[in-house]
Amino acid sequence: MNGFVPVKGLHHVAYRCRDAEDTRRFYEDILGLPLVHLIRLDTVPSTGERCPYVHVFFELGDGSCVAFFDLGDGEASTPSANTPPWVQHLALEVADLAALDTAKQRLVEARIDVTGPTDHGFVKSIYFRDPNGVRLELTAKTIPSLDHDAPADAHRALQEWTREKQLRAGHTAKIA
Repeated sequence: MNGFVPVKGLHHVAYRCRDAEDTRRFYEDILGLPLVHLIRLDTVPSTGERCPYVHVFFELGDGSCVAFFDLGDGEASTPSANTPPWVQHLALEVADLAALDTAKQRLVEARIDVTGPTDHGFVKSIYFRDPNGVRLELTAKTIPSLDHDAPADAHRALQEWTREKQLRAGHTAKIA
């Protein structure tokens, strides 16, 4: 442990949305995540910047939330020019493979384009976009838990990736 305070869990992740009501319809009416909180302000508390907005929160089964800012201008976030569109996404877990199949069927019935299921070895996932262009992943575990060696394996694999990346870039710095 590095001595930092323990992080208890995810409270919320926030995105910009084009329209709070369209976003509510999608997250509450289609995905079944209840709207549990709304903040409406004209000034950003953390910066003092004047920017009228609403901040809406949709609750997940574990009490955490996915949240959105509607800045009132009808604009959604623009994708990063240097990042492929599949990289940035929000992955949400469902109970099992049957729930994943049901979710896909309901999304298709709601005329939402769905990719998958994709087998990642430890989870299966489907992918789709919300009305704001946010890429969402619904995922179901295919193994009950990761092997107890998984953290050490992940560290070794990351060190190897870092070495290979440095070699490709022409660096010879040594990785501890």
